[in-house]
Order: sequence, then C-alpha cells, then structure tokens
Amino acid sequence: MEHEPHDPSADTEAVSGVHLAQLATGAEMSVQHFSIDPGAEVPSHSHRHEQAGYITAGTLTFLLADGEEVVCEAGDSYVLAGEEVHGVENRGDEQVEGIDVFSPPRPNPDWQE
Repeated sequence: MEHEPHDPSADTEAVSGVHLAQLATGAEMSVQHFSIDPGAEVPSHSHRHEQAGYITAGTLTFLLADGEEVVCEAGDSYVLAGEEVHGVENRGDEQVEGIDVFSPPRPNPDWQE
C-alpha cells in the first residue's frame, strides 16, 4: 500500500482559477482533487483517459461537444468516455470542489500551453 498525504502547496493552477492536485497514482488509474473558483472555466478539450468524478461542493456546468449542458451539484457523480470533448464552467458564487479518477493515469493537463 502507498499512502499519499495531500500537500496543498503542490497544487497546480492549470488555468486561471482552476486548481488541481494529484492525490494518488497507480498502474492503471490516478486520483485528482480539483477546485474551481466562481467564474472560472476549463476550456473545451478531450483526452484518451476515461474520467469518473464526484462533486463535493458547489455546482459545475459541463459543456459537451454537441452543445448539451449538464449541471452537476454537490453529491452528483459523472463519467466521461475517453476522447469525449468537454469543458466546464463554475457559474455559481461558490467554489466547486471534487475528485476525478482517470484511467489510464493522467498527469496534470497542459491547458496553459
């Protein structure tokens, strides 16, 4: 067993107002914490990784490639298929917090490049 304490000073600001922390990485999956400031957004993107997540605080709006919007609130979970185009926006006044699991493991994204 590996134990990975969370070190907030190691969090990465992937894009303005979007903070990521790698929590644990195994051979076939990784776990990541995210926090998204009010008004912040993750640009539309895709990746080969299947992504399953759980919202622990706030409300997050997913923007899908077909123009569909899906609103997830605290207590909701979601799954995105590999290569599924998506972005997110925090349209609320509250910080959004949650956990994502990626398979295969995914390092911090390079959205800022």
